Order: sequence, then C-alpha cells, then structure tokens
Amino acid sequence: MYIGLTTEWRYDILKSINNGECEVNPIETIKKQLIGKFESLFGKGGDIRAYFAPGRVNLIGEHTDYNAGHVFPCALTIGTYAIVRKRTDRNLRFYSVNFEHLGVISSSLDDLTAAREAGWTNYPKGVIWAFGQKGYVIDCGMDILLYGNIPNGSGLSSSASVEVVTGVALRDLFGLTEITMTEIALIGQFSENKFNGVNCGIMDQFAIAMGKKDMAIFLDTADLSFVYAPICLKQEKIVIACSNKKRGLGDSKYNERRAECEMALSELQNVIEVNGLGELTEEQFEAHKDAIHSEVRQRRARHAVTENQRTIRAVACLKEGNLEEFGKLMNASHISLRDDYEVTGKELDALVEAAWKQDGVIGSRMTGAGFGGCTVSIVREDAIDSFIQNVGKAYKDQIGYAADFYVVEVGDGGRAI
Repeated sequence: MYIGLTTEWRYDILKSINNGECEVNPIETIKKQLIGKFESLFGKGGDIRAYFAPGRVNLIGEHTDYNAGHVFPCALTIGTYAIVRKRTDRNLRFYSVNFEHLGVISSSLDDLTAAREAGWTNYPKGVIWAFGQKGYVIDCGMDILLYGNIPNGSGLSSSASVEVVTGVALRDLFGLTEITMTEIALIGQFSENKFNGVNCGIMDQFAIAMGKKDMAIFLDTADLSFVYAPICLKQEKIVIACSNKKRGLGDSKYNERRAECEMALSELQNVIEVNGLGELTEEQFEAHKDAIHSEVRQRRARHAVTENQRTIRAVACLKEGNLEEFGKLMNASHISLRDDYEVTGKELDALVEAAWKQDGVIGSRMTGAGFGGCTVSIVREDAIDSFIQNVGKAYKDQIGYAADFYVVEVGDGGRAI
C-alpha cells in the first residue's frame, strides 16, 4: 500500500537522525515534520492531533484466524502516522505523503462509498463508514494526512494499520471513550470485510490495536481470548525479507482459500460437531477427513488444523526457552503453506529456501496472506550480515530483482502520539 518517502522527505528525516534529534524519540521527529506538512497543505490553526498504528508480523499461525484457530503476531515499530483536524463542514480531505503525486483527495461524509478511483482512501473512508454502521456519530468532516513507513505490498498489514490509526483518531476526536481497542480492531475488520470486500480474519487489526513492546500476542480467534508472551531473543533478531512482489488481497486467491475452508468445515459438520477447523485435533481431522469430498479442500483444511496445532506447540516452546524447536515449527509452517494451502509462490519459496541454507538461522517462513509479501526469520545476531548478503544474492539470481531486508523491533499498538 505504501511507497517510500520522496527524496526531499527522506533527506529531512535522515538529516534529523544524523543530527541526533531522533536518538531519544524518532516518532516525535517524524510527527513534527508531518504536522509541518499538514499545515502547509491544509493551513495552520485549530486542534491538530497526531496518531500512530504499527504494522505487524505473524511469527506463526497463518490462515488460521478465519478458521477459529490460534495466531501469534507482534506489532512492529514501523507503521502508519495520521495527522488529523476536525472541520466545521461535512467534507473529508485526504493526503498521503506516500502518494504525493495524487495530491489532496476530496470526499464527504455524505458519500461514503467504496470506489476504485478512490484508491487508498477507501481504507480510512471504510472505517468512518463502519463507525456509522455501529451506531457511532461522526458529525463533521476532517482533514487527514497519512504517512506510512511499512514496505509497499509487503504483507505487514499496511491496510489494517491505516484502519486502526483511523479508528484511534475517530475515538479520540469525537470523544467516543467507551470504544475499547478490541472494538477498534473489530471495526477495522468489519470495514475491510464489508466496505473493501476482503474477507480477512481478525488477526491483523487485533495485533496492531493491542500490541505491546517486546511481546507477541497468543490469540484464540474463536473467542478473542489472548495472553501476551515475551519475545525473549537474547542473541537473535527478527529479520523481515520483503520479496517486492506486490499483491492485493482483494485480487489474490485469499477469498477463494477462505471459501474452500468454509466448505470443508460444512462437510465435516455432517459427521462431527465442530464450529471451526481450529477446534479439531490432528487425530480428529484424520479420522473424519473423508467427509470432505475434494482432495484440494482436504489439503486446505489439513493446513488449518495442523497450523493451529503448530502454533499452540510453538508458543509453549517459546515459554520453555526452546527456540530451536520454535524454529523447526516455523519451517514446518512454511511447508504446509506451500504444499497444502498453496499460497507461497516462487518468490517466497526462494527466500525461505535460501534462508534455510544459512548458518545462524533458527527458522524461516512466509508471513501474511502470501502470494507475495514477506518472510520472517529468526537469525543469530552475528549471522545477520551474511544472511542478508547470501539470501539477497540467491533471491536476485533466481527471481531477477532484489529483495529488501529489515531487522525489526517489537513495539506498542495503536495510540495518540
């Protein structure tokens, strides 16, 4: 969803970092610059407020969130910034620093409809619409500037980040203090499902809304019960590799996979009482899988069941300090996503298979919906430079263009800044 900053903006932020202004709080430096940009576009004065929502990476538990299974994501320190001011009329004016060439895009509270030509503004518009659908009164327009430093098309949930930052802003600006962060996540999911037509599960919005620094969230998507689990990496780091193959969930086979799982569940319900594939053990699935009258749907369901069980075991391993076993489960997750769920593609497979060959790699797998996007690897700190060099070379040799790499930190969820 995001492209990089313009050359001028990149220079200004790098200059701030080099001058030491960012050492204590880089978010404050970016906020200050974005407010300046907002004032140059929309004018000074009034109650200008700033918000941030992170991106997320899922360590394990992929395509389980819409199957009543478990996921294990964490929020990142990169994400989406929003500078917002209420208006006295019903007009909406949107501007993205990432899409400067599009200029200011105008809309209205009286025209909250999804349209292809509206582009990225469909995401904040969808949340404003969803607030109204849930009975919350948004009674005046806004000027909204967004900037995101999540890699474009990476699968690190830029769309959900926009949804959550919009929800946080609306709650604050309109005094809707009764809305919890869990409800903001659910409203974001509702807007993506019903306004933008992507049948996503709850994981992305939940992780972005509820993230905590240095913690991952072990979430049961069946009932939204969750616990925080510390990410205790002592001599290791999380490394994201972005394939730079762009993909849009609405145009991918994401909805098709979800439909296949729903049909498989319906067939299983003829022979066993179950409300979601995530309720099944591997033994129960094997005993009843023949009720699914399609080999393809059997494989889709097998992934949903086994991935859920892997996620449960993986979190237990992490709590026990058994990082090696956690890594093996990450690897097994990718194989299942490749063979049973068929959502990896040659780009993600190339990155993961190259990672598996490197010294110092604990585990590596695709993350996100697939069909492009990113991989997540746990890598020993002393091996990171060689990992990036070797995996990068292998990927470019095989695919023909470069991947980008990010050594990431685990951060807090959506908030005012």
